[in-house]
Order: sequence, then C-alpha cells, then structure tokens
Amino acid sequence: MFYYALIFLFGLIMGSFLNAVIYRLDSGESIVKSRSHCPKCGHVLAWYELVPIFSFVIQGGKCRECKGSISWQYPMVELATAILFVLVLYYNLPLLYTLTISSLLMVIFVYDLKHYIIPDKIIYPAILVSGIFVWQHATYNIQYTIYAAIGASVFFAAMFFASRGKWMGFGDVKLAFFMGLFLGWPNILVGLFAAFMLGGIIGMGLIAYGKKTMKSQVPFGPFLVTGTFIAMFLGDKITEWYLSLFI
Repeated sequence: MFYYALIFLFGLIMGSFLNAVIYRLDSGESIVKSRSHCPKCGHVLAWYELVPIFSFVIQGGKCRECKGSISWQYPMVELATAILFVLVLYYNLPLLYTLTISSLLMVIFVYDLKHYIIPDKIIYPAILVSGIFVWQHATYNIQYTIYAAIGASVFFAAMFFASRGKWMGFGDVKLAFFMGLFLGWPNILVGLFAAFMLGGIIGMGLIAYGKKTMKSQVPFGPFLVTGTFIAMFLGDKITEWYLSLFI
C-alpha cells in the first residue's frame, strides 16, 4: 500500500508538470526555464500555490492575485496522471518506460483536445522511446511489432490522403505508428477498435445534443490515446476473451 501511495503522489506532481508542458507548448515559453505563473495576470506562483489539487481547492479555483478562474484542466490532469501511474504499478508493467509513455500520452490527449493538433515535440520522442525499448527488448515477434506500426500508420495515412485531411490529421498517422510500436500485435487491434468505438459513440452523442454537426471537426487523438491505455492495461485479457468465443 505504501508504494501505491508513493506512486500516486508522484503522479500528482508529474501531472502538475505536464500541465505546465501543455501550456508552454502553446505559448512558446521554455518548459525548463520559465517560472509558473497565472496565464491571465502573469502573477508568478509561489510554491504553496503549486501543490497539486490542494492549491486549486484552497484557492477556490481562482488566482490569488487577479481572482481569475483557473481551468479545471489542472486538477483533472493531475488526478488522471496519478491514477494512471497507480494502474501501471498495479498491472506490473515496465515502470520507467510505461510511466514515461503515459506522461507523453497525457500531453497529447489534452493538447489535441484543446488545439486540434498533436505536437511533434511530443509524438517524436514517444516514437523514439518506444523504438529503443522494442529494439532492446526484442523477441521473436519484433517483426510483428514493426508490421503493427507500419500497418496502423498506412491505414491512417490512407484515410488522411483520401479525405485530404478532413477525416484524420497527419498527427493521427504518427500517433498510429507509435501505437503499433508501443502496443505491438495483436493489441494494436484492441487499441484501434476501442478508439473508433469511443469516437463513434461520443461523436453521435455530441451530434444528438446539438454540440456538434456532421461537418464539425472532432480531434481523434484523445480517442487514440484512450484506446492505447485500454489496450495497455486490458489488451491481453480482451484478446483472450475474444478468441475464447471461437474455441
């Protein structure tokens, strides 16, 4: 239990850092050198204003200086990152590697949701880290992992060029390639199936409630990221269950 509490606290801290990364990727500020500050009034935050979740609650979701509202994104990313880290430990996945990838995916999820773009500064490191891990831990099925990455990216590239970028962005092509490297075969199928199912259900829900129309753009990156997490934690069990239906 001690280790779960420790990894949860570490996840909260990392989530706070990821919020800064998400903001500074858009603002162009240095991720390392810049001090954390209120995006509305520029007030430089003291250490006690940076305590994950706690500071948000104590301050009532507002800046202490200008009283401007603080986005719910901040505590939600902190909490979600902490939960992800606990799940990585619970499922006994390669710790450092999976925590690194989970952090990068969290940035992609939020950034694409907000700005409709998957930043190269995040997706390329994710591909590099996964490629190195796959190479160093190569087994007899490494060729299937490579086929999964190429196959997924070719599938998305076909949709990108066929629709002239209306159905999918090219960032989704890169993300699909990463998913193939990270998930391998056959979990890439689980991840993609989950992504399209969630995308279809939520998309229809948004249209039904008048939030979107058939012509509206909806970022697909968050669904691909969610599908990746589902396959990462439950891919093997889902595959076994599916195959058991035919055996």
